[in-house]
Amino acid sequence: MEMPAVDECEVWDCAYNRDGGCHALAITVGDPPRAQCDTYFNALHKGGDPSAVGHVGACKMADCRHNVDFECQAPGISVGAEKNAAHCLTYTTG
Repeated sequence: MEMPAVDECEVWDCAYNRDGGCHALAITVGDPPRAQCDTYFNALHKGGDPSAVGHVGACKMADCRHNVDFECQAPGISVGAEKNAAHCLTYTTG
């Protein structure tokens, strides 16, 4: 099983965001009931590997249609700012 890529991240103040891309090796999504990016944090210094594309390492949103045994099965995800937090915009129930 391959981890899905973070195709885009619109949360510019995240320490792992460089030019709209996530550069954390793996992120964790969710702390139910919100599909937040738990890896998000703000820092003056940018982190992550600038040559790497971020992936979803774990997802705690069991009700998401892409979630199988807490692993994301979406081909890729988007992260964006929603209610002053970083959220998985690909999260969909059903």
